[in-house]
Amino acid sequence: MNKTIRRASVFCLLMVLALLVRATWVQGYEAKALADDEHNRRNTIAQYAQPLGDIIVAGSPVTGSKGTSGGDLRYKRTYTQGELYAAVTGYSSQAYGATQLEGIHSDVLDGTDDRLKNPKDLITGGQAKPGNVLTTIDPGVQKAAYEALGDDKGAAVAIDPKTGRILGMVSTPSYDPSKISGTTDGDAWQKLLDDPDKPLVNRALRQPLAPGSTFKLVVAAAALESGLYGSVDERTDSPDPYTLPGTSTVLRNENASAPCENATLRTALQYSCNNVFAKAAADLGQDKVKEMADAFGFDTEKLDVPVRAAKSVYPTDMDKAQTALTGIGQFEVTATPLQMAMVTSALANGGELAAPHMVSSVTDGDGSVLEETEDGDTQRVVEEKTAEQLRSAMVTVVEEGTGTNAKIAGAEVGGKTGTAQNGVDNSNTPYAWFTSYAKDDSSGKEVAVAVIVEDSGSARSEVSGNGLAAPIAQKMMKAALER
Repeated sequence: MNKTIRRASVFCLLMVLALLVRATWVQGYEAKALADDEHNRRNTIAQYAQPLGDIIVAGSPVTGSKGTSGGDLRYKRTYTQGELYAAVTGYSSQAYGATQLEGIHSDVLDGTDDRLKNPKDLITGGQAKPGNVLTTIDPGVQKAAYEALGDDKGAAVAIDPKTGRILGMVSTPSYDPSKISGTTDGDAWQKLLDDPDKPLVNRALRQPLAPGSTFKLVVAAAALESGLYGSVDERTDSPDPYTLPGTSTVLRNENASAPCENATLRTALQYSCNNVFAKAAADLGQDKVKEMADAFGFDTEKLDVPVRAAKSVYPTDMDKAQTALTGIGQFEVTATPLQMAMVTSALANGGELAAPHMVSSVTDGDGSVLEETEDGDTQRVVEEKTAEQLRSAMVTVVEEGTGTNAKIAGAEVGGKTGTAQNGVDNSNTPYAWFTSYAKDDSSGKEVAVAVIVEDSGSARSEVSGNGLAAPIAQKMMKAALER
């Protein structure tokens, strides 16, 4: 063999070895990354190769699948009462991906999760029968919230205080996920993106806004837990009107004739006295108020239900005047409806917060449980005595104060209204809030809710927590007690 041929042979051998090494590397180390790549068309083909598993509400599926004609995607997702349950299910689209429960549990729902596969499937790479996702949602509560919100822009959440089960979660305006589930739904998709009311945003979980006077419950809890005041019926040191510390800005009350000067916490909640809670927050200091807010769930980076909720925020690095404004749920305090429902839920449950969740279990196609969420995984937020006193004061709000529209005959109902400023110098329509709980001693059923109405089309003078949000909460609570 001459020298040239020998060199060419060695070169060819080295090239073959290089190709073998590369093939081994790709198959052994990069296979999963390549398989999971969002641009890998095979993933989408596999996802829609068979009817998807279902998301279940009270034993009945609220999702489905139907065959397609043409193309390599054999099935697409359908939804029963899609607008009603969109804030729970999210969407599964052949073109735009999947969100919320559809996205989090996509591997189970499309049958690609390894836990669904038998030994033969694992060896051959075959696709298993899809599994299902069972939710905690109560259809009666869900429907009551959706119908009560109607054409309003807003959101509502209902929680079982003892278990943490989310019984209802609605965001309006909503959308029908069926209309964007295929590959030819570009016009419908663009319409949703262009809508200024942002129907694709889950306002219940993903849009924290100023909570207004509903945050006064957190300040009241901090005042009692820290010993600033011994009970909700002890008179406070609260001048009316109240001048913000270090400023000449006078903070006034919405109702100028309300008995807010040196009012007790009970009276201050009843009439929603700004002076009492701004002064209490300033006296407590930002660290103590933040400690209490965080105990209720504020500033939690990873609040998964299992959909991740946006972080509700209690700010830091404030002066005393800014701290005082946080006492009435303003300055840079933000909260989601889920967060404010958690506050009321903890108070209703004797001061213990049960972890909120809207999936009870995930099963395989034959009903065997793959995952299960335990009810009642709790942590103590405030002492039982504090919770009892605040519930009593919240009952006064509903029976004799600013929350009378939440009354339910034969049930104990306590709540707190809120009207939060919106825009620079409150230039936009304020937000109307209501958070509350209801208990039926005869049946043992109870529920905690939070409602926000961002915009109802009402005149500014007609915007109030009692006028707009409390009637929605009342319908939800009544449905929950009747379930």
